[in-house]
Amino acid sequence: MSKVVLDVSMSLDGFTAGPNVRAEEPMGDGGERLHEWMAGTGPDARVFEEVNALVGATVIGRRTFDLGLRPWGGTPWPGVPGFVVTHRTRQDLLGDNGGTFAFDGLEASVRRAKDAAGDKDVLVLGADVAGQLLTAGLLDEVHLHLAPVVLGRGTSVFGGHLGELVLQSEPVAGAATHLRYRVR
Repeated sequence: MSKVVLDVSMSLDGFTAGPNVRAEEPMGDGGERLHEWMAGTGPDARVFEEVNALVGATVIGRRTFDLGLRPWGGTPWPGVPGFVVTHRTRQDLLGDNGGTFAFDGLEASVRRAKDAAGDKDVLVLGADVAGQLLTAGLLDEVHLHLAPVVLGRGTSVFGGHLGELVLQSEPVAGAATHLRYRVR
């Protein structure tokens, strides 16, 4: 059965994007530094391969989708279906990366993404939608990649939503510290 997983890189001060997120800088000022670990070797490379191997579908916040459409063609995983959580529905869209994107509400997007993912997992893209999923009890796991960066301000990982996480496995240390939690 598919799990809904937030897999996100975060600064030491709790931000998933830097300040001034905009079309020219979708990760905000300095936010790309959060992902430098992905080009690493050793433990970082193994974690990155695991992330890519588990994705069967995505649930995406509308703003994240709008910002990611130009640089990724929709999501970083070519051909993977995406379900965009929005109040502004529209016809399905075939992204430049070969993935089909459907536009629906929160619960319908999760249901459809789990069906599409098959035996793989649903990855969540977007801090706001991650907070909504946490509050609605629809988020199963959180995988944090704690980057050795302090951004000072930016986009908070859960945007003020509350939840409780339980450590699922031992941390993995590389250029970033990789942590896995299940949502209680």
